[in-house]
Amino acid sequence: MAKKTIVVKQVGSPIRRPAVQRRTLIGLGLNKMHKTRELEDTPAIRGMIRKIPHLVQIIEERG
Repeated sequence: MAKKTIVVKQVGSPIRRPAVQRRTLIGLGLNKMHKTRELEDTPAIRGMIRKIPHLVQIIEERG
């Protein structure tokens, strides 16, 4: 069975943001503007995305 995945893109800069938001971006594997990552669609990943909706964008949902 194929796992569900989501493609996330960083659209905001972590400069002048709280450290917890910067660490959340790093936890998602994002560290540069316009970088994309394909991540497993889990409640933990969704929660991380919900914490920083102004810095990331969900491009695509697969599966």
